[in-house]
Amino acid sequence: MRRALALVAGILVAGALPTSAAAALRVDRFDSQRAWRAVERQLAYGQRPAGSPQLRRLADTLRPLLPGGRFEPLTGEPGLRNVVGTLRGRRPGIVIGAHYDTLREPPGFVGANNGAAGTAVVIEAARALRRVRPPAGAREVRFVLFDGEEPAAGLPEESINFYRDGLRGSKAYVARHPRRTGAMLLLDYVGHRGLRLPRERNSTPALWAHVRTAARTVGAVRFFPNTTGAAIVDDHTPFLRAGVPAVDFIDWSYPGHDLSDGLDKLSPQSLDAVGETVVEVVSRLRRGSYPLPSTGGVP
Repeated sequence: MRRALALVAGILVAGALPTSAAAALRVDRFDSQRAWRAVERQLAYGQRPAGSPQLRRLADTLRPLLPGGRFEPLTGEPGLRNVVGTLRGRRPGIVIGAHYDTLREPPGFVGANNGAAGTAVVIEAARALRRVRPPAGAREVRFVLFDGEEPAAGLPEESINFYRDGLRGSKAYVARHPRRTGAMLLLDYVGHRGLRLPRERNSTPALWAHVRTAARTVGAVRFFPNTTGAAIVDDHTPFLRAGVPAVDFIDWSYPGHDLSDGLDKLSPQSLDAVGETVVEVVSRLRRGSYPLPSTGGVP
């Protein structure tokens, strides 16, 4: 996955959500059961490190699930490719992203939450958003599944410079598409039971405020406590360094580098809460109900 730079007072330790509290959202545009099946399909390929035959086979199944889906090869990284879909509109637009590769180590790691859950939410958010007729002047939305987020060898915490060794797909996307993106939403550890998503410390505060407002609108704000968590180097970091407002949906209390990261740790209610929130905030950003923040940060 990625490296935490610092822990900040206020991060909440995840606790189990009561079933009754988790079940009733106010809207139903995001299909959490389809998202769950998308996680299962990814896990059926086993461990899926960047450049592996199994990841390439998975990419072939993911591409047609995104609107206008296509591959973008990573310059200087033979065999690696991002999967990109687009809803056309004016630019700068909005990127919804997740990484679809897994850790190379430990052997047998399948990444149910660290990779597959975020990818599933991107796919189902794309399906929900493409059903909505956009108003005139709506912004472009791009759905990007990043390859090569994890390092080519070892664990992220073992790297002395994870920004250099990992994040290969997001760095390549930002370099290839300068000035195309006005806001970026990254989906990472978003599917487990007991999900709590404080603002990742480097995430753009104004954009995160839009996320929490959207969560409140759909009835999911309990998943988004008004606290600040760790600062994480993740696939939103290249966007921030390019001046693009960006947020990272990640519950850093989850053990995402452990062999225990399996389907049994996930919850359809968590996928639904994040998915409905993403559909709401992107819909509002797209039509201009929420203004785009002016700049990102430089973590």
